[in-house]
Amino acid sequence: MNANTVLARGSDLGSLLRATPDSTPQGPGWLNRLRSEAAARAAQLGLPTKRDEEWRYTDLAPMLNHSFESATSSPLLALADIEHFIIPEAATSRLVFVDGVFAPAFSSLDYLPAGLRVTRLAEAWSSHEMIVHAHLARHVNFQHDVFAALNTRSFSDGALILIGKDQRCPVPVHLLFVTTAHDSPVVISPRCLVIAEPGSECTLIEDSVSLGDSVYFNNMVTEIVVAENAQVTHIKLQREASSAFHIAHSGVTLARDGRYHSNTVMLGARLSRFNLSVTQTGEGAECTLEGLTLITGQQLADTHSTLVHTQPHGTSRQLHKCIVDGAAHAVFNGKIVVQQNAQLTDAAQSSRNLLLSARARVDTKPQLEIFADDVKCAHGATVGQLDTEEVFYLKSRGLDELAARNLLTYAFAAEVIAKIAVPSVVERLQRSVLEQTQDTS
Repeated sequence: MNANTVLARGSDLGSLLRATPDSTPQGPGWLNRLRSEAAARAAQLGLPTKRDEEWRYTDLAPMLNHSFESATSSPLLALADIEHFIIPEAATSRLVFVDGVFAPAFSSLDYLPAGLRVTRLAEAWSSHEMIVHAHLARHVNFQHDVFAALNTRSFSDGALILIGKDQRCPVPVHLLFVTTAHDSPVVISPRCLVIAEPGSECTLIEDSVSLGDSVYFNNMVTEIVVAENAQVTHIKLQREASSAFHIAHSGVTLARDGRYHSNTVMLGARLSRFNLSVTQTGEGAECTLEGLTLITGQQLADTHSTLVHTQPHGTSRQLHKCIVDGAAHAVFNGKIVVQQNAQLTDAAQSSRNLLLSARARVDTKPQLEIFADDVKCAHGATVGQLDTEEVFYLKSRGLDELAARNLLTYAFAAEVIAKIAVPSVVERLQRSVLEQTQDTS
């Protein structure tokens, strides 16, 4: 690929690169070199098109019709503006970012549990430079992901969470990313790094919300390191505005006997793409991935997951559900790779999808790549509509047609939501799902 080809293919990329030229603070030399490397790689990669296999179902054209700018200013907010997003279980362990900028007035870190350190990433490369240097951009590979490269080049703030050895954090950590309404499209690039040291345990809630319904692009990257015998529960909530674009990549590395549990709920955004990459690098690691996509109208929600077993006795379970209404389009592409050394791996993957209208569409592609010979692996996918016999049964018990369909739709989603470990999050999501399914007619 010559330079001209790169420039031609990356012509739309140019507006994204120009959108955040001055927002990145200077850091240590290694960080500035990392940013330069990421910028060069982004220019080489260019933006993906539907001709790229990994993006064949996701057309970025609606996003590229806009010219994005850096979010240089935000309206003054009061606590009341965001109060309904606050999670009571994380009353003393909350970081709030408004338009990508840390908002200390809305954050609460005064009474963190022993062994838990939470700080802004923009401060961490001086206060925790060795740790950040050792892990930043090691668990999400920007060499093959232009949006991760853009984030690495441009991120200006985010969170660093450290859970000390053998410490069990009794409360969840809530990272609340609020985007306000803007007159013109803006781009935001949050970055998070989570490190669970050996024997530790923590729950992280990563929550993207909006005030107003303007056009913006939220380009997020989160890296999670689960050390030996540690456990991280990661709850990712995407509740962006209906005009928003949300592209996120979470990269997780699991050491020996490490445990990672992911609950992902995707409700908002005009176009969303979530890449989840998990690598089990230690023997006996466990991973559970549970996801729900609930979309309608013209929404497009794409979930790509890659789970790599590299060592023996690994376990993984994955359940991803999509509920699609209107003319919306959901995509699930889940790959499980069992490398040659990963004998006695036990992996199962299930993709279950519910279409609520004739124009709704789901593309699902579960994949297994197995290079070991003594494993137990299974995968499967279903796409269907509501069961007419179940609807008939509920109607026979006194429900009308709409109530019966809504109840069954809610029950389909509840299997994923009910497993979330934070009660107030479950209660709020149940309300959101009920409101959305009530609109179905």
